[in-house]
Amino acid sequence: MAINRNLSILAQGASSTGNLLNYTGANKIINGDMAIDQRNAGASVTAASNYTLDRWFAGSTVASKFTCQQNAAAVTPPVGFANYLGVTSSSAYSSAAGDIFNVQQSIEGFNFADANFGTANARAVTLSFWVRSSLTGTFAGGLRNSAANRSYVFNYTISDANTWEQKTVTIAGDTSGTWIGATNGIGATLLFDIGTGSTYAGTASAWNASNVFTSSGATKVVATNAATWYVTGVKLEIGTVATPFVPDDYGVSFQKCQRYFVKWSGTNAIVSLAYQLSSTQGYAVIKLPVSLRGAATIAYTGTPKMDFAGYSGSINGMSQAGGYGPMFDTQWIYATSTGLAAGSGVSGTLNCASDGVVTLSAEL
Repeated sequence: MAINRNLSILAQGASSTGNLLNYTGANKIINGDMAIDQRNAGASVTAASNYTLDRWFAGSTVASKFTCQQNAAAVTPPVGFANYLGVTSSSAYSSAAGDIFNVQQSIEGFNFADANFGTANARAVTLSFWVRSSLTGTFAGGLRNSAANRSYVFNYTISDANTWEQKTVTIAGDTSGTWIGATNGIGATLLFDIGTGSTYAGTASAWNASNVFTSSGATKVVATNAATWYVTGVKLEIGTVATPFVPDDYGVSFQKCQRYFVKWSGTNAIVSLAYQLSSTQGYAVIKLPVSLRGAATIAYTGTPKMDFAGYSGSINGMSQAGGYGPMFDTQWIYATSTGLAAGSGVSGTLNCASDGVVTLSAEL
């Protein structure tokens, strides 16, 4: 009987806290325990429609109305967690109808296709998370498709100020609309409202044929100066039962995040191949730590260097090269240097040890 019970739980996609296996892929959310913060290393960042902690995007159509930070204000996380994403309101702002303020994560189609949304076989999903706020009342969020024309609005209540509370929301599978399925585009987006205006308010506990992710009368964090809203342990899974949050090993979670964003600083990126195009310019190919979701946006700040077999050159350009399908796994770097011998193949190292930073973004 015990064996049959365990198999039944696993069949529902359960993650264990004891002797059962951690069901691989049960959580559609990456970095739901807020452990990875490549971009900011725990520093506060002003929301300006930008990424904060890995995979978590701060939607904001009006600048400087709230900040996001890993472990803001050094509040103790709920038992079993070491980190959380903290939102702090920067003023007492009255949201206009068209204003957007939220924290969201887009889920890759490959990771959401088994929900079968947009078909007669659509499956229910269950969202669970830990939340804490200096405010009490009804808060809102949403789940929407890539075209932003199918949205489910959910409400949850925070009863006690400055107290961690766990919330669970079950969402019926959407049998209508267009959901992209198994591709590397946006399969679905989960949004937590922070103070969005009435234009994006819809009917709660129902599917709406529009882009809505809040409800009328929902508490607006941005309306109260220095108000806080913290979240961790975010899990979105197939089924109608919220199973325990079991975090990935840190290394596994880090690699999942690197599919969407890679950052180098210091001397931690070894160049696998390099070619001396001329006496003053070399090309190098960096082997990425994981295959990216797709072609990346490449950026660098400061003065990162490319060392070609002992000759140090400053980087003067980057571009995507190589890869197959959506699984891009190499990048070109163009660098200037002196004393190079044209036509020679050499090895080298990406050196960001002074003030240089190189990033690749393949975010959804």
